[in-house]
Amino acid sequence: MTEVKYEIVSSFNVEGLLAIVITDRDGVPVVKAATEQAPELALRPNFLGTFGMATDQASKLNLSQNKTITSMYKNYQVVQMNKSPLLVTLIATRSANTGLLLEMDNYLLDVLKDLQQVITAS
Repeated sequence: MTEVKYEIVSSFNVEGLLAIVITDRDGVPVVKAATEQAPELALRPNFLGTFGMATDQASKLNLSQNKTITSMYKNYQVVQMNKSPLLVTLIATRSANTGLLLEMDNYLLDVLKDLQQVITAS
């Protein structure tokens, strides 16, 4: 796994963004960039891997492939994106702009394309 300094999180200019984690389908982190305020439990593979299971279950409803899941908690929100074979998890404060978090999908495309090729090749 590659850990990236937390400055990359602030470079996206989304107020309240605490962490960006790119994982494989099982929740194993490939790239992680987090601030010190990011909740440690949300950065663990067992939490990150739940999106893969949830999206598989949602697809059984015949509503097509699930693209994102947004979860709101008391103090945090988590936006998870399906970028098969990778998953992107954004962890932010509850007051962060959810629309801006969802729009980050466009800014991560280049990084994800490179990582997808590496993951697919291995």
